[in-house]
Amino acid sequence: MKKVTLQDIADELGISRNTVSKAMNNSEGIAASTRDKILQKAVEMGYKQFSYVSSILGSDDTASSPASQQYQGEIALMTGTFLTQSHFASTMLDKFQREISQAGYTMNTHRVTKENIRTMSFPYTFRKELVKAVICIEMFDYDYDNMICELDVPVLFVDGPVKRDGCSLPADQLFMDNTTEITRFVNVMLAAEKKSIGFVGNYNHCQSFYERYTAFRMAMLMADVPVDERFVFCTNRVEEIIEPISELGELPDVFICANDFIAGDLIRGLFSIGKTVPDDVLILGFDNSPESRIIRPSLSTVHIHTQVMAITAMHLLISRRNEPSMDSRIVHTETELIFRDSTRLH
Repeated sequence: MKKVTLQDIADELGISRNTVSKAMNNSEGIAASTRDKILQKAVEMGYKQFSYVSSILGSDDTASSPASQQYQGEIALMTGTFLTQSHFASTMLDKFQREISQAGYTMNTHRVTKENIRTMSFPYTFRKELVKAVICIEMFDYDYDNMICELDVPVLFVDGPVKRDGCSLPADQLFMDNTTEITRFVNVMLAAEKKSIGFVGNYNHCQSFYERYTAFRMAMLMADVPVDERFVFCTNRVEEIIEPISELGELPDVFICANDFIAGDLIRGLFSIGKTVPDDVLILGFDNSPESRIIRPSLSTVHIHTQVMAITAMHLLISRRNEPSMDSRIVHTETELIFRDSTRLH
């Protein structure tokens, strides 16, 4: 069977390949109705991860319409933070909610507080008897997450607690690919003779941060280039490292940051001690947040395909409901390295 390409979808709809690419990447500058039309056509044509959607929701358009679906119950979103529009999960959840509604589900959000975690209790809004499945975002306490896994309903973690000691949760887990593009970036920098590369971010914060850190370490190791430990900072609080960096009297060629927010704070912190990006140091973030495009200099980053993550999340939860005895699955979705001014070499 011929592999479906972006150009194939564009030809079917009579639009440009660039417009299709924008829809797939959840980029700005495209109407929501156009994006939905493109994604629906991708589903119909079997494009990449979208090919399984018809088997879950039914290939007949009428059968999958909201009006014809019986109510299936609540999918509970449990989160340990407020998910602002800058968080990658915000756009993912918009798409996820639209997709599960097509299958007859509703989604309610339940904020898990520090007190909930301390007392190992569920939020007062959470009613187990109403919940058919749980999706967890920004939930990084291993013991609390294990308690959620004991609810006897399908549970999906989008990211999760760090697995540094080898322990993994007994549930399905969804991640963005945190390794491929970091590895690619390191090798691009090394090829440009930028051999002093540091890392900023608490790699014990969550599994994604840990994977980004280990990808940086492994890429340097495989290239047989030593890491200068003076430029590795295991913290998300950039204000804690500006003074030590200033006292060192030198900078690495490049800093890789665990996400865009850390990278933005680092750019501002370095500016406060008279250092500029990219003249004095190059910086890479991760997430392709809206802020990454408006910060000055614009931030090189790694784009997360939130639309694909949303559909994959729906697939994992609904297929788990249909086949609860399946082994737990760990899925990584594709990411894309984006070069902007913060890593400009010339």
